[in-house]
Amino acid sequence: MRTLKETNKETLFIRGDAVNEKKTAMEVRNLVFAYGRNVVLRGISFKIEEGKITTLMGANGCGKSTLFSLMTKNLDPRRGKIFLYGKNIYHLGLKDFARRVSIVHQYNTANDDITVERLVSYGRIPHMKMMQGRSDRDEQMIEWALEVTNLQAYRDREVSRLSGGQRQRVWIAMALAQNTKILFLDEPTTYLDIRYQIEILELVKKLNDEFGMTIVMVLHDINQAIYFSDNIIGLQNGCITVEGSPDEVITTESLKELYGISLEVTQVEGQKFVLTV
Repeated sequence: MRTLKETNKETLFIRGDAVNEKKTAMEVRNLVFAYGRNVVLRGISFKIEEGKITTLMGANGCGKSTLFSLMTKNLDPRRGKIFLYGKNIYHLGLKDFARRVSIVHQYNTANDDITVERLVSYGRIPHMKMMQGRSDRDEQMIEWALEVTNLQAYRDREVSRLSGGQRQRVWIAMALAQNTKILFLDEPTTYLDIRYQIEILELVKKLNDEFGMTIVMVLHDINQAIYFSDNIIGLQNGCITVEGSPDEVITTESLKELYGISLEVTQVEGQKFVLTV
């Protein structure tokens, strides 16, 4: 008899030979966005590599939140295009997009009486037909999402009774239940203490390492971005000024350009580390 984990290794997006090949999951071409006369993004272009963790970073007001909203279909560009596996996301309906991309926003709310399992089950909505109950496949994906996020013991508890870190895991579990290849996370560690910050980022790393998920996230903590990212895209004044692996692009000079402050970059046990005080 196969275990749940073994079953999902066959049916989910587990890393394999195809993922090891360099393949573009999402491509942004000449993207321009403005609020009225205030130009926020100035013709930026880049690619998100499949099976990698890419982090968007930069000072407040640099355009990263707007870029995140554009990449997740919450805004439409003034000019330029965004392609998901070669398809322009502008032409994808929201339900179709939700079958391909899952998103955890920075701010999330739920009714006080909703249970963990119930909220996680909402991740299956893009796959369900109207008036259809949960299928065996839906139940399998919900169970898998609870297992991966270590929430099985809390399945019947109200989300409002959980700690901040546990609640964040519930929102991630709901996103996982969608069974997509790409997961977007908007500042997933905001308002969490350091223990839960690390737990969430280690979960993100696990999703990438064990299940081959392509991760795109926004982070403010430079050292966390260095440690948990394969690629970094740094924005300043609506333009990309940093792009590449953390080891290649994080320097005193690049951080000065991104944040307008001189920060010493050193090495700790072979790992780059930024002294922020």
